[in-house]
Amino acid sequence: MNQIAAEQVVATDSALRRVAEVLRGEAPGSFLRISVNGGGCSGFQYAFDIVSAAEDGDVILGDADARVAIDPVSLDFMKGAKIDFVDDLMGQSFKIDNPNATASCGCGTSFAI
Repeated sequence: MNQIAAEQVVATDSALRRVAEVLRGEAPGSFLRISVNGGGCSGFQYAFDIVSAAEDGDVILGDADARVAIDPVSLDFMKGAKIDFVDDLMGQSFKIDNPNATASCGCGTSFAI
């Protein structure tokens, strides 16, 4: 893990608690991979996947119970972002506050840079 890169994206305690809950039901050593893909109504969208292992170059957030992996390309789009988990009237979801996003859609899952 690159410590400088890890400081560029942060995960809140709430997000890490939820990741730990999700990973408890998965194979030991699994990660939640957060990536940025082309698509969505605003041009880019976040993807959340459970993967069995991190890949070379991934930035790893969290600890032994809550492991989040972000690939280097996605990290370029997410520099300075905060990953949170919210539970409100609209439901439960991971929320990414990304200072690089210049616009987002109503659903909150896609954004423009």
